[in-house]
Amino acid sequence: MKKKILINIAAVCFAVLILFLLQELFMPKYVSEIREGSLIEEYYDDEKDNDVIFIGDCEVYENFSPITLWEKYGITSFIRGSAQQLIWQSYYLLEETLKYEKPEVVVFNVLSMKYDVPQKEAYNRLTLDKMKLSMSKINDITASMMEDESFISYIFPLLRYHSRWSELTWDDFKYMFHKPKISHNGFLMRVDVKPVTVIPEGRKLADYQFGQNSYDYLDKMTKLCKENDIELILIKAPSTYPYWYDEWDAQMVQYAEENNLAYYNFLEMSSEIGIDFNTDTYDAGLHLNLSGAEKMSNYFGKILSEEFKVPDRRNELDTSMVWEKKADYYYTMKEDQLRELAEYGYLKSYGALVQNNDTED
Repeated sequence: MKKKILINIAAVCFAVLILFLLQELFMPKYVSEIREGSLIEEYYDDEKDNDVIFIGDCEVYENFSPITLWEKYGITSFIRGSAQQLIWQSYYLLEETLKYEKPEVVVFNVLSMKYDVPQKEAYNRLTLDKMKLSMSKINDITASMMEDESFISYIFPLLRYHSRWSELTWDDFKYMFHKPKISHNGFLMRVDVKPVTVIPEGRKLADYQFGQNSYDYLDKMTKLCKENDIELILIKAPSTYPYWYDEWDAQMVQYAEENNLAYYNFLEMSSEIGIDFNTDTYDAGLHLNLSGAEKMSNYFGKILSEEFKVPDRRNELDTSMVWEKKADYYYTMKEDQLRELAEYGYLKSYGALVQNNDTED
């Protein structure tokens, strides 16, 4: 009888192991393509000693450089960003982050206020799949799911990705258990240049009012920060597209005033920051490149240091040693990308023909 029980236990363990291995194999790796899909999970393996946490969409993980904040001001920071991160996703990521560390400041990019309901499964997956299992993740899944999505497939992603067997590449085997680090404390580096040639006019909207669901989660975010004695800063990053309406901006100004928060529209301040949209963007204004992100971070770092008294920690030996290694990796990647750009005219590491400023479209 005992032998039969042991055999059954072994069989169950073997089945679980096989399912685990299959799930690790079939899940997208986000190394050679769609690198944004790796951003959420990289936080878990990093040091949890950040005085500033950024949350939001591509307007944070493309436009701010934590290495620059460190080198110029001694500010430790991490960007918990993801592609088209919706405001409830930002809230639950922040809720989860506060279980690991308590920053002095949280910075939220307000573009996602425009979305009041879930948008697309593909973007949900980039945020949710690699969140560690917790009540924050469960609540995030529930808030984010489209009508035709399955909750259980977020808990056991093999149910979603099992059909990828015919699409598997060497990357799926190579990065099954270990993936190279692709970000710099959540910053996704790009050194290529594509200038802004046209700034599209915003189309007229029937209603400029942000939705109640978005406001509810902004209220929750505000409350969570106040309960934890954390400064919440609202920002609009200096991206020229998607269009940011004056009516939207006015709502954020009003909300900040009513809730005693700081709000910075960096798009309006781009000239003061020193951003040149001929040289500081890699995709015609949607995102800043490395040059633009460093200018933006240098400007914002001064605000964090002087107005919010975020400490300069460069005199802490252990912290400095950690960030010295981070900076080494940062500059190594910068050199590698510049070399690729000079040799090929585009960044091979991104798997797409992104042309530099000297080549024709």
